[in-house]
Order: sequence, then C-alpha cells, then structure tokens
Amino acid sequence: MIVRDEPGLWALTFAMRGSVLPKILPRIAVVTGISIALVWFDHAIWPIHLAGAAPFAVFGVALSLFLGFRNNAAYDRWWEARKLWGQLIADCRAYARELDVFVSEVSHRHTLLRLAGGFIHLHRVNLRGISPDGIARVWVDDLLDAPHPPCAALNAIAHSLRDAQKNGALDGFGAKALSERLASMALAQAGCERIATTPLPFVYSLLVHRTSLLYCLLVPLGVMNIAGWMTPVFVAVIAYVFFGLAAVTEELERPFGSTVNSLPLDAMCRVVEIALAPHLGEAAPKRMQPVAHVLS
Repeated sequence: MIVRDEPGLWALTFAMRGSVLPKILPRIAVVTGISIALVWFDHAIWPIHLAGAAPFAVFGVALSLFLGFRNNAAYDRWWEARKLWGQLIADCRAYARELDVFVSEVSHRHTLLRLAGGFIHLHRVNLRGISPDGIARVWVDDLLDAPHPPCAALNAIAHSLRDAQKNGALDGFGAKALSERLASMALAQAGCERIATTPLPFVYSLLVHRTSLLYCLLVPLGVMNIAGWMTPVFVAVIAYVFFGLAAVTEELERPFGSTVNSLPLDAMCRVVEIALAPHLGEAAPKRMQPVAHVLS
C-alpha cells in the first residue's frame, strides 16, 4: 500500500510508484498511433467520412457510468478486506487480554498466544497464495503441512482450551468467552477467504476492456474535424482515463495481492506481533515502515 504525506503538484504529476501508467502505456501507445495514422490518411490521402462528436459523447457517458460501477464494486472489496483485518487485529488484542484473565498457567498461556500469532501469519500467506515464510515458521512450524494451516491453528487453540476446561484449569465462563473470540476470528477469516476466492465476474472485465478499446479506436472519427492534428493528444488522454480506471479496478478487486496498492498484510501482522509481545514477556518488535513510500 502506498503510504506518503500529501504530495505536491509536481509529485502528483510525475509520481510513478503506485501508478498504473506503466501497465497501460502500451495500449495508450497503440490507440494513439492508430489515431495519428487516421489523421494523416484523412489529410494526405483520402478524406474520411466523419461521424461527429455527438454519438461518441453518449457512448463515453455510458462507458464512464459502467466503469464507475465496476470501480465502486472493486473498492468495496478492498475496503471490506481492510475492515476484516482490522477486526482480526482487535480480536487478537482482546484474545491476549482474555488469556491473562482466564488462563493462569504461564506456559499454557504462552502456547495459546503463539498459536494465535501463527494463525495470523498462516492466514496472511494463505490469502496471498504463497508458501509459508520464515516468520510463519517461527510462530508455528508443526502446522505447516496441514490441509488448511490457518484453520489448523484455530483448531489447535480450541483443542487446548477444551483440555484446559476438562482439567479444571479454565472455568466455564472463560471457555465461553474465549470460544466466542475464536468464532469472531474465524468469521473474519472466512470473510477474507470469500473475497480472495470470489473475484468480480469475468464478464465485467471482458466488457470493460473491449468497450474501452473500441471507444478509444473509434473516438478519432468524432474529433478529427474539430481537433485536427491535436486528435492524437485527445485520444491519448481519453485512453489514459479509461484504460487507467480499468487497470485500477483490477488491482483493487484483489486486495490481498502483491501490488503496491494491495493491503499491507505484513505490516498488519507486525501490529499483532506487537500486541502479543507484552503478554509473552518479550520485547515488542518495531512497526514496519514504508520503503520508498510502499508498506508491504
């Protein structure tokens, strides 16, 4: 995720980190080159029958509305994912406090805390679709081969709480409170997995890309009689707007990805580590800082 102070006009104009321009630049170059060829053909070889700007204005408004709808849908996914991770952080903090209240044996409490830290890291790597890294192995190394490691961590916590209740080390009220906390964490986990495994319908992406490309290829026919040799400039600006919006929605609809506009899952896991450290009797690690304005 891009993290920076409010940039000035110069930075906003020329900043490339976090911009989709490098991704869409080839498409902009193609439609701009075609518009140059059309203008040259119209002026040098044979006049082209121009359609006028009115049909393209109507088409452009309709396309803008559709792009706006898809952008809102993608941003809703990104924002819901952020809220779910915020809930997970709050649940982990409350879980650690509740363990201090209800579980008196230090070694048992530390085991339960480390399982919670392992869960949050296993949940992170599961959402990103990557192999467990060294950080996850530090917290839990014996759950990595489970069919679903994040669920295995929550299951291990539940089994440990069950055994503690049977042995009299945990009373019924404490078991109920901690079970409800686990249920809240599992609910947030399921919400994140729903977002990660259910993208926006492919037909939306197909329609947006096709109509945007078609519009940018045809729009020179509507502005040549007004703009003349400035037509390629207007086409490039229009292509940047439409292709850029389409590319932005593609990044936002995958909030757990590895792009610079995805959620900073590493940093949020570090927040959980900082919250658990005092309860483990360990020194809290430092918060992660942005590198070149990017927080991973």
